[in-house]
Amino acid sequence: MLSRERFRAFLELMRPANIITAHADILAGVAASGVIGTSNELTPGGASEFRILPLLVLLLSTTGLYGGGVVLNDVFDARLDAKERPERAIPSARVTRREGAILGGSLLAIGVVSAFQISPLSGTLAGAMSGAVILYDAFSKHHAYWGPLNMGVCRGSNLLLGISILPSRVSELWFLALLPVIYIAAITIMSHGEVRGGDRRKGFLAIAMVSLVVAGTLSLGALERYKVLIAFPFIFLFSVRVLPPFIRAACKPQPEKIRNAVMVGVLSLILFDAMVAAGFSGWRYGLIVLLLYPLSRQIAKYFAVT
Repeated sequence: MLSRERFRAFLELMRPANIITAHADILAGVAASGVIGTSNELTPGGASEFRILPLLVLLLSTTGLYGGGVVLNDVFDARLDAKERPERAIPSARVTRREGAILGGSLLAIGVVSAFQISPLSGTLAGAMSGAVILYDAFSKHHAYWGPLNMGVCRGSNLLLGISILPSRVSELWFLALLPVIYIAAITIMSHGEVRGGDRRKGFLAIAMVSLVVAGTLSLGALERYKVLIAFPFIFLFSVRVLPPFIRAACKPQPEKIRNAVMVGVLSLILFDAMVAAGFSGWRYGLIVLLLYPLSRQIAKYFAVT
């Protein structure tokens, strides 16, 4: 039986506050799929296909995929973290590297197997995400450009995983994945200076990319189903929450300011998902997704985000 200290160490590896943001991706994807209408009632076309169980299975899948990914990140970074982040679970010897590898691999397997219970497309998306996660953890995160793109693809695929609750919608709405790709790439670019300080040019590039995400979300108003006026308060909240700390970090790229910007950026993935969900399924559904934000922030007080 695990002791309390050991159990906490395993939870630290999984970044529980971050996993909540992955859940928000799924909820936003479900909203975009059309299963839930703008009146927060099931749409006639989706009512017969929507069940609560597939949603729960997709939430389990993303828990495994995201949790496994961040655990394996620490496994691959064990030697580097021994110098730069000695307080983490593996460098501090509260969890062995082998235990971390077993946990991370098991979580990824749960994520893929769970997704296949929804549809072959969902399982394929989860399998691709699993491969992209390992590629990022082992190789691409050390590359200035491929790393941010790789991480963005992981989050964009997670949004598509939510949409795959109705598999036919994925081919229609694939372009929605571009928004989290750009946003996560911006956060990843900003995060490069967490330990030693950053580069102002990269900071301002990240700001430009976040601004592009805001503009891209507003442009969704061109879609018949996306109600930009309903989503606008959520878009405004996202903007005023994310841009100020990014601007401060870009102007003075000190490690503390960069870490704060990255933490805000990661947790604000929920705000991004809320503005997507509100536009597609109404402000009430957007609020449901938004409620995950204070939950994630509260958990972040006890478990590291970066």
